[in-house]
Amino acid sequence: MTTLTNGTGHADQAAQPLNVLVVGAGIGGLSAAIFLRQQGHCVTLLEQSRFAKELGAAVHIAPNATGLLLRMGINVEDLGAVPCRILTQSLSDGKQLLEVPLWRAAGRWQHQWLLAHRVDLHAELKKVATAENGPGTPAILRTSSRVASVGTDGSIILDSGEQLKAEVVIGADGVHSKARYALPGSQGLKPAGDGKSAFRFTMPRSRALEDPLTKPLAEKEGHLNMYMGRDRRIVIYPTRKHKLLNFVCIHPTSESEQKDENSDGWQTDANLSKMLAVYKGWDPSVLKILSMADEDTLKVWELLDMGQLPTWTEGQLALIGDAAHPFTPYQGQGAAQAIEDAASLACVLPLGTPLAEIQERLKLYEKCRMQRATMIQEYSRQIGTDLGSGPPLDISRFTDESFGHDEWHYTSQKLREWQWSRKPTAYRRMPTVFGPFPGPRQDHFGNTRDWTNSTFTTASIKLKTSRTLLQNLLPTPQFKFASADSNCFATFALSSLGNLEWLGGNGYNHFGLYIHGVEYTKENGDKVVGTFLAVLFENLADPIISGREELGMPKVFASLDVARDEGTFKLKAGWMGNNFLDLSITGLKAQPALDGVQGSGPPSSGLPGHGPPPPPKEEGLFFRKYIPSTASEGSKERGQADADYVGFLPNDEEAKAPRQVHSTVVADQAKIKFDSLDWKRLPTLHHIVDRLAEIPIYAVAEAKVVEGLGGSDVKGARRLV
Repeated sequence: MTTLTNGTGHADQAAQPLNVLVVGAGIGGLSAAIFLRQQGHCVTLLEQSRFAKELGAAVHIAPNATGLLLRMGINVEDLGAVPCRILTQSLSDGKQLLEVPLWRAAGRWQHQWLLAHRVDLHAELKKVATAENGPGTPAILRTSSRVASVGTDGSIILDSGEQLKAEVVIGADGVHSKARYALPGSQGLKPAGDGKSAFRFTMPRSRALEDPLTKPLAEKEGHLNMYMGRDRRIVIYPTRKHKLLNFVCIHPTSESEQKDENSDGWQTDANLSKMLAVYKGWDPSVLKILSMADEDTLKVWELLDMGQLPTWTEGQLALIGDAAHPFTPYQGQGAAQAIEDAASLACVLPLGTPLAEIQERLKLYEKCRMQRATMIQEYSRQIGTDLGSGPPLDISRFTDESFGHDEWHYTSQKLREWQWSRKPTAYRRMPTVFGPFPGPRQDHFGNTRDWTNSTFTTASIKLKTSRTLLQNLLPTPQFKFASADSNCFATFALSSLGNLEWLGGNGYNHFGLYIHGVEYTKENGDKVVGTFLAVLFENLADPIISGREELGMPKVFASLDVARDEGTFKLKAGWMGNNFLDLSITGLKAQPALDGVQGSGPPSSGLPGHGPPPPPKEEGLFFRKYIPSTASEGSKERGQADADYVGFLPNDEEAKAPRQVHSTVVADQAKIKFDSLDWKRLPTLHHIVDRLAEIPIYAVAEAKVVEGLGGSDVKGARRLV
């Protein structure tokens, strides 16, 4: 057995390429090989033919396919494809029903509608897929490799008995696919004739131009010329730089039926007299141009259709193109839809796709493609109905939905949404259309950040102050101080954080007011004691936004400039050059505070032999989350809240954070001075700073600077109810 491995064989190696077997090297299979090669994967194409007889016919490259070919690096116009400039539709007697100047509408589509020669396109796809130059590893093309059977486990057996295995198998083997029958529920579905067949041939355009009768049918460049009978039609258009005319002549199968048990329905020889008999009585110019066909190149094949498969994928197998959804030719979308399939499939399998996700990603491909391909398949059937056999059709709607689509962009978004859905608890904040927001608690895919190598320096001043004044900063009646003492304690703390993974190794500062000994009464009457965070100034937008939206912490912007020497720590806080805070901690020493240092312990009760009761144990940090409503027009919602509740960060959750204290130094003196300035100099902060300036400092209980390694993403914060 020949086994195709993924290099190291380790499924957890994020950048390992997949090895892919593609059954069939037609337009869809080669397109898949190119896109997968560009994604970094290793592709082997298995083609049963020797490419000795390629079909000499033209193919529509609609705008939805042109863009994908350009993404492959293929400009079909450089290969001689003709831009479709004008479309006419006439009856069999030559009476024109409509003329659409497509060149006027060309600006509607990002890419051109081109009329290419199938052989030219196929040859270029083969070259790009297998060329040594270009992105990725060249695809390996194995001709004369007829497949006997295909498994859903990545296995293939050739007629020769050789066994192959890969991580992904793509069935691109056309309408008579063998890969299809490996899928559950497919055994009862077989392609069958839809009652129509088509003569197909090309001729030099000059031949038609030389005859005055047929010249009007060929003289307009980029002319897609359609003639309609009740149950038959003829389509004529140029290709190969206007040097060839391509003919598709669709008619009832019974009028040209040639049974050949060995034929797959393609390239069956036809004869000229039979074709002319099929269109007997049509406009003389049409019959004359048909009579110019070279009989030895004239072919006829039966148009095949098939019901919808229950699935296109199973295990490690996926179908694309006609293997999944055979197309009738009435919309010229068969090749385009195969190319779209190839793009979508490669898009869901970027380099680094884990082996364990292959099956689910193939199902995602099916989800992206099945509805669209089936819809366009049905449009083609409707357009192909006989004249007068159904209601009028809105052809423009069909064209809009077919042409106005970029499958790579569409599947890329669906892949992102699928990846986002795998982390339903990931943090999302505005703008939400770009997915989960990377921040301190997660990367873009919702994975937890690493805080172990971050640094912190925290300078804090704990002070004794007025309980009555601080009570006014508690947001709701459910908050009060746990103790009835008129003295209470609060801390002003500045933290400098550095080497943060979520900020690319950079850091930021934050400075806040923490009110201690606060009790909160929950809806059920239970009481929780902790510290209340009244305000947190920060000097970087990213942590402000993430902390406000994801957690609900009361963060605002300020410049926070820190200066430090051996025994002194200083902070200046301001806004747009206007300083509103001077803080200094001096006399820093690497030892605990000594008895007698100002405020080193709680105040005495004044009663001989009695000290104050021990402070209540604090369980965590309180904060209030408030998000205002966006009022609807004419409503009274302005000033109301979309969210208004209490958040809580438990101490026991924070204790789990990977934080190590390396040094603690205490001070013998600390000073803090607020200046609220005025509304002009502090237009967004004056109301906050003015209140902070009112806080009296009765005594400094403690002043210190703590340094260490590690940190917390504060993910343990939760709502209190």
